Amino acid sequence: MTETRVLTGEALDAALDDVAKLRIEVFRAFPYLYDGDLAYERDYLQTYRDSDRAVLVGAFDGDRLIGAATGAPLADHAEDFGAAFAGTGLVLDTIFCCAESVLLPTYRGQGIGHAFFDRREAHARAHGFQKAAFCGVVRPVDHPLRPAHYAPLDPFWQKRGYAPLPGVVAAFRWKDIDQSEETAKPLQFWIRDL
Repeated sequence: MTETRVLTGEALDAALDDVAKLRIEVFRAFPYLYDGDLAYERDYLQTYRDSDRAVLVGAFDGDRLIGAATGAPLADHAEDFGAAFAGTGLVLDTIFCCAESVLLPTYRGQGIGHAFFDRREAHARAHGFQKAAFCGVVRPVDHPLRPAHYAPLDPFWQKRGYAPLPGVVAAFRWKDIDQSEETAKPLQFWIRDL
C-alpha cells in the first residue's frame, strides 16, 4: 500500500539522495530527457537542505521511496528564477515554489500527484504564502523523441487552479539523453492563489 508523508528538517535531509536517484530516473523520459548524475543532483538539492521552510512530500510503497515532490520559498530560488519574474510586479517573498514532482510510472494514476500538490500547498499556506508556482519544460510538438502516446500535464495543472504566467519563462541548462553537450531549455511558470 502506498502512502505520502511530509518530510522536513532531518527527515528531508536523509531522503534527498533517494530523491536524487528518482529525479535521474524519472526525468530521463520525455519531456525532460535529462541525462543526470548524482553529483549534480546533490548540489541542486542543497537548496532544500538550506531552506528552513522547504518541504519534501515522499510517496512510499512500504519503506521504498517511489515518488517525491519538493517545495521551497521562491525567494530561495531567486538566483535561478528571479529574472523570469522581473517586470511582473509579483513579490517573490509571497510565492511558494512547488518544484519537482517525480513518480515512478507504475504508481501514476492513483491520486499521488494530487497528494503531492495538496500537501505542498498546505505547507505553503501554513507558512503564510499567498501564491504557489512551478515551472515545466516546454518542448516542440514535433520533437523527435516525443512518444506517440505522450499527453502533457496541462489539464491536470489547470484542474488544480494553475494557469501559465504569460512571458514568465526561465532557462535552465542540462544535457539531453541524445546530446553530447548541455543546452538551454525554456521552462514555463504556472501560478495560482492559495
